[in-house]
Amino acid sequence: MDAPSRQIVLASLPEGRLTTASFRLEDVPRPKPAEGEVLLRALYITLDASNRAYMQGATYAAALKAGDVMYGRALAEVVESRADGFAPGELVFAESGWRDWAVMPARVLQKRPRTQPLSHLLSVYGISGLTAYFGLIEVGRLKAGDTVVISAAGGAVGTIAGQIARLGGARVVGIAGGAQKCARLTGELGYHLALDHRTGNLRDQLREACPAGIDLYFDNVGGEILETCLPQMVVGGRIACCGSVSTYDGPSPAAGPRGVPGLLVTRRLTMSGFLVTDFNARRERALADLRGWVESGALKVPEHITEGLETLPAALVGLLAGENFGKRMVKVG
Repeated sequence: MDAPSRQIVLASLPEGRLTTASFRLEDVPRPKPAEGEVLLRALYITLDASNRAYMQGATYAAALKAGDVMYGRALAEVVESRADGFAPGELVFAESGWRDWAVMPARVLQKRPRTQPLSHLLSVYGISGLTAYFGLIEVGRLKAGDTVVISAAGGAVGTIAGQIARLGGARVVGIAGGAQKCARLTGELGYHLALDHRTGNLRDQLREACPAGIDLYFDNVGGEILETCLPQMVVGGRIACCGSVSTYDGPSPAAGPRGVPGLLVTRRLTMSGFLVTDFNARRERALADLRGWVESGALKVPEHITEGLETLPAALVGLLAGENFGKRMVKVG
């Protein structure tokens, strides 16, 4: 008889900041695939700030409600297939939730090649790496000589984005939380400068770090940091809006940033939101560039990996608190 499958459900919607008390670990019977379906065993489950946003309402997926299996994306291995084109042992990327076994329709699965380490398929060769690549090159129109500022620079996207900007000939300034992260950005990843927003004087730090202004701002956080960066933009500056993590956890923030319409006009700024799926047609070229940089040693891949399905709630809470440096994920299988 098969061992049961484990899953983590959202036991209750959080009021205020997320804590591990909102989750419950359950044992359930291992699912069986029907015709056209595939049985998957999760290997790694990726964690993103957007996991928290699903508790506030519909975003990229339907809103979560109490009792739902927690939304999550996984790198998984096919164990049993009742669908053409999928064989046991193959790797897939799947929105299979926080569980170690899942049955999914074959039509929603994306095959992935085996590479070492496997975790890179969720970081630099996954959504994080592609988001950094397209956000800078396609949306931000990165140019040599730009002064580029990146918020949440120590996160999954920021650690890669800063390195791509440097490889593109830009001067790169990161904004992160804490002196240790800032030191790693400059010492390990080649950021030219890193500013600690927790010191409370970010506006003065930006003026000193970017005396001629910001050509390209890669925004991962929104809120007060975006508001602080906007007046520092040069005429014709570009803003690539990747995320707004400052709004995800806790009570709804005050309206902002302030002053956007006036600055967009007077500075002739371009401010663009995007999703990585907007650029699927250019995905293979991006992956080839990323792989070349990684294999040559030009691009480092920081990852923050914990082990065990049961560690997912604490890992997500920690991510929202800024504990991670690089891509955070949990090794399940």
